[in-house]
Amino acid sequence: MPNTRMPKVFNTMTGRKEPLRLAKGRSVGMYVCGVTVYDRCHLGHARSAVVFDLIRRYLKFKKYKVRYVKNFTDVDDKIINRARQEGRSWEEVAETYIGAYREDMKRLGVRPADVEPRATEYIAGMIRLIKILIKKRYAYAIDGDVYYRVKRFKTYGKLSKRDTEELLAGARVEVDERKEDPLDFALWKASKPGEPTWESPWGPGRPGWHIECSTMALRLLGSGLTIHGGGKDLIFPHHENEIAQSEGATGKRFARYWVHNGFVNVNREKMSKSLGNFFTIQEIFEKSSWPEARTAEVLRYFLVSTHYRSPIDFSDDALKTAKAALDNFYILFDELIKCKTAKGRGDTRAAKYLNLFVSDFERVMDDDFNSPGAIALFQKLCNQINRAINVGLSNETAGAVLETFRDYGKILGLFQLTVKEWNSLKVALTGVETKTSLGEVKVGPSEETIRKLLEERNEARRQKDWARADAIRKQLDEAGVILEDRPDGTTRVRR
Repeated sequence: MPNTRMPKVFNTMTGRKEPLRLAKGRSVGMYVCGVTVYDRCHLGHARSAVVFDLIRRYLKFKKYKVRYVKNFTDVDDKIINRARQEGRSWEEVAETYIGAYREDMKRLGVRPADVEPRATEYIAGMIRLIKILIKKRYAYAIDGDVYYRVKRFKTYGKLSKRDTEELLAGARVEVDERKEDPLDFALWKASKPGEPTWESPWGPGRPGWHIECSTMALRLLGSGLTIHGGGKDLIFPHHENEIAQSEGATGKRFARYWVHNGFVNVNREKMSKSLGNFFTIQEIFEKSSWPEARTAEVLRYFLVSTHYRSPIDFSDDALKTAKAALDNFYILFDELIKCKTAKGRGDTRAAKYLNLFVSDFERVMDDDFNSPGAIALFQKLCNQINRAINVGLSNETAGAVLETFRDYGKILGLFQLTVKEWNSLKVALTGVETKTSLGEVKVGPSEETIRKLLEERNEARRQKDWARADAIRKQLDEAGVILEDRPDGTTRVRR
């Protein structure tokens, strides 16, 4: 059973970690800003999706009742432009990429949110919210457009920690001389030829981007929701504007905790289409030489091995490192399955390791969902159990160890494959294609060949046949597979 200690969450609003205090019982309302559905999801979307999937999984493990809402922005300038380029309706474009999003999330092992609303389903609610803001003088209408009056909201900028003058200097604001102030932002946009429109008290038009999330969050989770999340790029202006709209209308705090994940870089440069280092989730899966389920675990391992608030650097080497780390775990799982004795000398030692792991895992994850700390604990346990196996482990204890890895790994979305699934190959040959730069192809020994050679080398080392062990090392080295023997008796494999 999990302990009753409150997790601590870093709150962007206050700039510090705070205990997860709830308004009532153990119910957590979590709203995360979703994707604008005009293209395939990229690595940045993958990171945010995995981060909040992990947070939900951990809170549910801690016996919180989580209601998770993640929206689709299905009407937007980008969607309209894509529809014009492709000669399709904006509805078709949105439907296509909602389907693509769900396909990508399924591949990544990201579970659907409890509610996945579309912006266009809540137009009437947006109109009602805008009418309240106009009545309270937080908004004003001009020629069919409606703008939010930023300076009316006295605490504007409290999330991004900048005053309005600084925001005005650094923000990309909409150029419109009719606005009372350059910082004022659109709540409703008057219709233009060829664009989707809805009727409103201000004439036909469509909603601005920011009003949709305020409307859906308030409607589905109520005011005072527990966690509002998204990428750091959403802090300003999107989340800042959500706060102004929601709190201006209700007079109540909009969200108790603001949680933001860090950016994704590629080879130490910011990921962008203009730099040519932009990767979609689809591309990574299609260009990987590993089976899809294995690719998913490798990508998740890579994403959760860095703390969610820190930037993360994507590269081929980073994926290979994640793959090599997972190889070591699945080699251990294979050894655990082979344990057949009724009693082993390492049983007591292994039981102690498991108890320490369980308590340490919660302690680490309670500290702002510290997934890299959890990964380090899994690696430590892997090394400890390898030592216990060397002195003998019973099948009962081995089963308990394997169950612990799978049960706690599930929170991170890891260790859910069977050993057979992990070792399966797309190409059942002695050589297999492997991508070294998401495009360049090399040929090397298959995973099955490496596994068998490692088993043979381990047996040679146990028999103190050092000549044979060295010969296998050399054979693998010449094939581009590097073995690193560790002090604890385990071997790390790098390709």
